[in-house]
Amino acid sequence: MDTKNATSPSTKKRWHAPCSEQLCICSIMKVPTKKISSGAPLMSHTFYRKGFLAIAVATALGVSSFAQADVKIGVAGPMTGANASFGQQYMKGAQAAADAINAAGGVNGEKIVLVAGDDACEPKQAVAVANRLVDQDKVIGVVGHFCSSSTIPASDIYSDAGVIAITPGSTNPTVTERGMKEMFRMCGRDDQQGIVAGDYIVDVLKGKKVAVINDKDTYGKGLADATAKQLTARGVKPILEEGLTRGEKDFSALVTKIRSVGADVVYFGGLHPEAGPLVRQMREQGLKDVKFMSDDGVVTDELVTTAGGAQYVDGVYMTFGADPRALPDSKAVVEQFRKAGYEPEGYTLYAYASVQALAAGFNGAKSNKGDAAAVWLKANPVKTVMGEKAWDAKGDLKVSDYVVYQWDAAGKYKQLEKQK
Repeated sequence: MDTKNATSPSTKKRWHAPCSEQLCICSIMKVPTKKISSGAPLMSHTFYRKGFLAIAVATALGVSSFAQADVKIGVAGPMTGANASFGQQYMKGAQAAADAINAAGGVNGEKIVLVAGDDACEPKQAVAVANRLVDQDKVIGVVGHFCSSSTIPASDIYSDAGVIAITPGSTNPTVTERGMKEMFRMCGRDDQQGIVAGDYIVDVLKGKKVAVINDKDTYGKGLADATAKQLTARGVKPILEEGLTRGEKDFSALVTKIRSVGADVVYFGGLHPEAGPLVRQMREQGLKDVKFMSDDGVVTDELVTTAGGAQYVDGVYMTFGADPRALPDSKAVVEQFRKAGYEPEGYTLYAYASVQALAAGFNGAKSNKGDAAAVWLKANPVKTVMGEKAWDAKGDLKVSDYVVYQWDAAGKYKQLEKQK
């Protein structure tokens, strides 16, 4: 997934954030901490002003200043902003996995502590988050980011530091096409997803006049281009290719264009904050019979909210990985989530599986070093809540499983039968 265009290398300048008072004291004294640390610096005081007190207290208590700290894993994504629902999915899944792994012995005998990083799907903020996770929080691994435009520049920081990262949801091919040995995905790629979307539009929706719309961002445009390429290869050249801008709410001019070309299918590459208003305005302006298809950027109940009601998303199609909630390996975990009153939709189980994979890599390598874990993961399959996963030399999954879903009048989505 992604949003804005990836930042240039000049924006990823490293900075060394001062160690916050609370974090320093906890690492020295072994004071229990919350499992999820705030994405913002914990306190404004620097260690050189307050750290001596921590050392003095630790000495008085007989605690070694060299006591081994719990291992930290970062969870980075949009915790605030228009796409915060995806960040919440990440945190729910990652925390549940960390709890289960800790109960089973942790990572090389140490407990996992999660550190949240809010990038708001903004590339510059993602770089700042990555720098903090590496320099201040000293994470050994990262689950993230969500938006490809955030993951791409942030991964430069992780690679430079030798920190392994697994993204549950960044699908732009560039993420794993730059030779970074510590970068992995728990999802497929847009060049795979676009083929599935294009084929479905031709074979099932019988689209003849297809309008392909994108949000002009790394993920949305990349996926729209991949879908348009597949449509053209199948003999259905898009009748309209148009971009909109993230944050826009009035798409009346675009809807007029869609009507004027006589489109029978609209494909949208982008995220739910724009997909919802677009499909609503199409319906309100009389395009009720035009089929609407989107992508894994709308896999959240928030699509109903942004559309203004379930009646507007009824019939909408989208591509996403095969529903992990239906897998035998996820049954117990899904039941636990539901008993707690949470439906593990979207990327929840992808984040869960990402933490499982990181832990398996570290434990398998018998090392908390990112490069060692990366080597191990590329040589060994891992059993996860989403089934057994294996990665190629680039860090991509060896098997991708994109399928098509459809939303109904109740505001729920259901996986459709795979086309043969």
